[in-house]
Amino acid sequence: MLFASLVAALLASNDAHAFRCGSKIVRDGMHEQQVIAICGEPTTRRVVGRALRGYDIPIVSEPLPGLSGRRYPGYGSYLQEVIITEYVYNFGPRKLMRKLLFEGGVLVEIETIGYGYREK
Repeated sequence: MLFASLVAALLASNDAHAFRCGSKIVRDGMHEQQVIAICGEPTTRRVVGRALRGYDIPIVSEPLPGLSGRRYPGYGSYLQEVIITEYVYNFGPRKLMRKLLFEGGVLVEIETIGYGYREK
């Protein structure tokens, strides 16, 4: 009973991590060009802004004196400006439309935005 309630709640969620385009799956982490290769050109495409994203990268330090050549990892941080792009796919009046958000060309969010419409 609890499992069925949990599944129903997940299905009712507006945000998704993947969806099907034809026989292929589109999921978070894919590049814009991979999505276009699977689904074709989006109905609409717009740049919604820019953001600064911080990244931690591993840095290996030089061996410390007297410690038999062992190296100790550390971390460094850097900021990168990324462009945020929104794609909307309209699959027609009998299917759900999808809004995709890309940061720096990488898919970070998939949202279902209701049923599509017939294009003229």
